[in-house]
Amino acid sequence: MPLSPELYSPDARTRLLVVAPHPDDETIGTGELLQLVRAAGGDVRVLLLTDGDDNPWPQRWLERRLRIGDGERARWGRRRRGEVAEALRRLEVPFDALRAMGWPDMSLTTLVREDASAARASLVGELVGFRPNVVALPALSDRHPDHGSAHVLMRLALADWDAEPPLLLSYLVHGREGAATDIALPAAAERHAAKLAALTAHGSQMALSAGRMRRLTDRPERYDRVARPPADREAGALPWHPRAWRSQLRLTIASPDGVRHWSWADAPLRRDGQGRWRLAEVPTAPCFARLDMDVPSPWIFDRWGWCEL
Repeated sequence: MPLSPELYSPDARTRLLVVAPHPDDETIGTGELLQLVRAAGGDVRVLLLTDGDDNPWPQRWLERRLRIGDGERARWGRRRRGEVAEALRRLEVPFDALRAMGWPDMSLTTLVREDASAARASLVGELVGFRPNVVALPALSDRHPDHGSAHVLMRLALADWDAEPPLLLSYLVHGREGAATDIALPAAAERHAAKLAALTAHGSQMALSAGRMRRLTDRPERYDRVARPPADREAGALPWHPRAWRSQLRLTIASPDGVRHWSWADAPLRRDGQGRWRLAEVPTAPCFARLDMDVPSPWIFDRWGWCEL
């Protein structure tokens, strides 16, 4: 029988940093956690990585337009950032707790590959400025590519930050929750009601997906405590066994040593005695691997995504 999750109890010394890849993730993933820390007298900050501006179908529906250019996207991003501000107000989080990075929506994986050092430096600056002792970040296993890549970017920034490591809590938005989680919040009807009210501030997303958004927000907030992979895990072993499409597969490795990527055929891999693929050399921890297909697709969610080695 799985153990019951630990109930999280913040106090006035708590400094919570929430990492939100898009507007509405702060509400769906951590709306009650933000309220709980504020009620305990702690400090909170929400780090919004993108403005969610690459979100064309709700924009086409609400604005009755087909073509969306740069100007329309920028306007949509401003709208969504305003929705975050209103959602935080309904959660009784002050406006100055919001920090918006303005990174490209649907492109955080590209940011990891092409400009990880600059992004890491920006995140380290946020860590130095706020000094969190608790960080809530998207789960590495989240099926949305921006969420998994946000996890990688923040973990690499934390490795660069010369401070006492904070408690890391991961939250899942897109994907199936595991059978057990480490940490839960004490139930409170008034906090949940405020979270649902905050969700309605994200009117651009509710227009086409209200039912799905409410289902996600109605789930109890549960978090996994992020820790290093177990010491007995065999270094460099990849969890994937791809057979088809190998010519179109791409492997990315991200660690404090840097980011590298190859086609599957050119990657520095070997087969072990059990038929698993392994990295020939494992970079410095924390080390993350990503497998994807280097072809355009209308499907935004990950098939393989990221794992930690």
